[in-house]
Amino acid sequence: MAAHVPTMLAMIIVSSLMMAASMAVVGWGRRRDGLGRWAAALLVNAMGHLLIMLRGQVPDALSVVVGNLLLSCVFVGMIAAIYQFQGRPVRWLLLLTPSALVTGFVIAFIDNFPARVSFVGLAIGLQAVWALAAALERRHATVGRGQWLLVAGLGLEALVLGGRALLALSASEAATGILQGSALQTLTFMGTVSVVLISSMGFVFMSRDRADENNRIMAALDPLTGVANRRALIAALDRDVARAVRTRESIALMMVDIDHFKRVNDRHGHPAGDQVLCSVVSVLKERVRAQDLVGRYGGEEFMVVLPDTTLLGAEQLARELCKAVEESRCRVRPAGAADADAGVGIAVTASIGVFGGRLEPGDSWDMLIAAADRALYQAKENGRNRVEVATALRRPASQMAARDNPETHPASRY
Repeated sequence: MAAHVPTMLAMIIVSSLMMAASMAVVGWGRRRDGLGRWAAALLVNAMGHLLIMLRGQVPDALSVVVGNLLLSCVFVGMIAAIYQFQGRPVRWLLLLTPSALVTGFVIAFIDNFPARVSFVGLAIGLQAVWALAAALERRHATVGRGQWLLVAGLGLEALVLGGRALLALSASEAATGILQGSALQTLTFMGTVSVVLISSMGFVFMSRDRADENNRIMAALDPLTGVANRRALIAALDRDVARAVRTRESIALMMVDIDHFKRVNDRHGHPAGDQVLCSVVSVLKERVRAQDLVGRYGGEEFMVVLPDTTLLGAEQLARELCKAVEESRCRVRPAGAADADAGVGIAVTASIGVFGGRLEPGDSWDMLIAAADRALYQAKENGRNRVEVATALRRPASQMAARDNPETHPASRY
């Protein structure tokens, strides 16, 4: 089945222009996502196919030579867009080499249609493989499923162009001009449409997925210290409390507060105070397990969530953390100092309140925070730079009565 070639060319031109305009609007002001380069590649794609559609109406130097050069440059732009999205440098000289080879070959064989189509199909097909390899190389660092749409479109185009290159020298193809319909021509232009639509939509989705992931990370992390913020801490604690109640496993919680932190800000300035906060976070993170969560609860107060941890284990860890914070010194370089050794070593201590143990049905995350916070207050009242432990939660009277009633708490029968 052979489609009307000029109609398919017009469809490619219109779809390329519309997609280029859409991506230019979406990518406005987002230079690092590569959307602008991809939109430029689609614009070049429309121009190249327009020159092909005008074959016989414009000089061959434009239609054949410049047209094929532009089609090769389409993949130059796409590869450059993928590199920009991935944050990789673009070696333009290397990227433009295939396009230079295509131009030279087309000029040399401008009257040999089968040889010209075979070489151009092979060269551009290899460029599609290049773009495909670039997309797959860092697939694990790319979030979302948009990348697989991009890969599918590029893979289809590489297969179609490779097949066209192999069949271009056949007798049937030798007698066919670029504007004459054939099954191979139809398949080739359908592959081009797939790149315009499928791959372009995939690239847009990749950009959107990364923006969503960045927003999710920004919403969950404290911008100064890089650890979980209050919202993320509460969400994680709520999840871990529900799991601890269900599995009857122990859970522990620490509230860590830097002692006399206001003095650090008053004496050394807020930038130095920020560095001290980051230094304390580093001390905490270095000494907890992978499944534990360190986060900034507010100001100079931090929370450490310890799933599947007994009170004894949490207390021991808290004492180690308290000692590590006391022994650490944050070296802060004064503003404008050129010598790295001119910094001031700032030593701080921390008070820690700990709660840990098994939970009962009805216990909630805010009860754990209240218990650890009471212990933290006690640590500060008792002189700071110490650890205090809360041995029990303050449960509502109704919950305590239900816990002691065998009829409402069957577990107590055994």
